[in-house]
Amino acid sequence: MTRTGLVFALGVVLLAALLMVSTAYGTTPIPVSEVWAAIRQGAGLSDSEMSPTHRIVFDLRLPRALFASVIGAGLGIVGVVLQTTTRNDLADPFLFGLSSGAAAGAVFVITVTGDILGIWTLPLAAFCGGLVASGIVLALVHGLRTSAPEKLILAGLAVSFLFSAITNYLIFSGDNRAAHSVIFWMLGGLGLARWETFPLVCAGLGLILAYSLYRSRWLDALLTGDLTAATLGVPVQGVRFKMFFVAALATAMFVSVAGVIGFVGLMVPHIARGIVGPLHRQLLPTAALVGAMLLTVSDILSRLMLSPQELPVGIVTTSLGSVFVFLLLFKSRNTMR
Repeated sequence: MTRTGLVFALGVVLLAALLMVSTAYGTTPIPVSEVWAAIRQGAGLSDSEMSPTHRIVFDLRLPRALFASVIGAGLGIVGVVLQTTTRNDLADPFLFGLSSGAAAGAVFVITVTGDILGIWTLPLAAFCGGLVASGIVLALVHGLRTSAPEKLILAGLAVSFLFSAITNYLIFSGDNRAAHSVIFWMLGGLGLARWETFPLVCAGLGLILAYSLYRSRWLDALLTGDLTAATLGVPVQGVRFKMFFVAALATAMFVSVAGVIGFVGLMVPHIARGIVGPLHRQLLPTAALVGAMLLTVSDILSRLMLSPQELPVGIVTTSLGSVFVFLLLFKSRNTMR
C-alpha cells in the first residue's frame, strides 16, 4: 500500500471512531454497545418498540454525526476548488457571498413567513438565497467580461455586504422572539439534522466531489497560472465559471441545513496539501476526509463545552480558524526571512 493509501485508510478508521464517539456522547452518555445495537436495529422498529435510547441514537445523534461528516467533507472540497480557481490561499465558501445569501433567505423565513412548508421551509429558503447570491456574483463577473480571480473576489465581497445588510434589516424589523433562532442559525448548527434532509447534503457532496475529480487535471493546470493553463488547452474562463457555479450550488445545499459554518473550507485545503501535496486527484479525497473529521470533532466539542446547553458549532470552527490563520501568518513571515 502506498503512503497516501495508508494515510487515507487510517483517516477512514479515525473518522469511523469519531462518528461513534459523536453518537455515544452528549448530554446523556450512552454505552457504545447500546449505540451499536440501536444502529443495527435501524428504522425497522415500530414506535411502540422503540426505547428512549433508540430514539436518541437513531433519530437524533446518528443523523447529526453523519450530517457533520458529509457537510465537513463538502466544505473541505469546496475550499480546495475555490482556492485553486482564485489562486487565493484564504478563499473559502463564505468569501463569495454564498453564506450571506443563504442567511438572508433563512432569516426571512424565521422572522416573516414562518414554516409555511413545514420542515422543508428553512432549507429551501436558505438554498434559494444562496443561489440568488451566487447568481448575482456570476452576473457581475460576466458583465465585467472577465474571470480574473481578483474580480471574482471583489464581486463576492460586494454581494456578501449587500445580503448582510438585508439580513440585519430583517432581524431588527422582525419578531424579536425569533432573535435567538436567527443568531443560532447564523452562527452555524446541526440541530436541523434529520433523515428527511440527509439526501440534500449527500447530493451536495456528490456533486462537488464528482465534478472536481472529473476536472482534476484542469485544476492541476490552473496551479501553474492562467497563461500556462491556456497553453495546455484548458479553457480557463469557462473552468473558473463552472467551478464557481458548482461550488456555489453545493455550498447552498450545505448552508441550507447547517447555517453559516465558517473557516472549515479555509483550513482543510492547507491541512490536506500538507499531507498529500497539491495534485487534486489525491488532494480532493483527502480534503473530504479531513473536513469530515474536523467538523465532527467541532460538533462534539460544541455539545460538550457548555453541556447541557449546546454551543453553535460555528463558534468552535471560527475559534479554530482564527488560530489557524495566525499560524499561517507566522509561517509566511518565517518563510520570507
